[in-house]
Amino acid sequence: MRQERRQVCEELDTESMIDMLGVPDPLKVLMRLKRPPRVVVLHRGRDEETTRGKVIQYRHINRLHSKFDVLVSAAGGVDLREARSAIFNGANIVVVNVISPGRPWQGIPSTGDVGEMAKEFLATIE
Repeated sequence: MRQERRQVCEELDTESMIDMLGVPDPLKVLMRLKRPPRVVVLHRGRDEETTRGKVIQYRHINRLHSKFDVLVSAAGGVDLREARSAIFNGANIVVVNVISPGRPWQGIPSTGDVGEMAKEFLATIE
């Protein structure tokens, strides 16, 4: 059943995605699939965002791109610095959260000018 999902997504003109939250070796997961999804999300969990030293493992991006024709997304605690790093390391997509005051997570603060900050993120990744 899993292998049919990308085909169904293509027929519906949507993108198939797999979220690698908590997966130590995304390449190993994709190698087991008959047909990989269109997008692979390297995702750091909320609990990892506040743990010092827990970073999105960008070394997986080149490994994925070398074996599969997929887009790679970075998500989870992405601030402006992290967005730059993701794009520099070959990510195609960066997912950024709008963060409420008092939360320990990274992203665009909801108390600021969200539109301007979003423009700054877009300028960073272009």
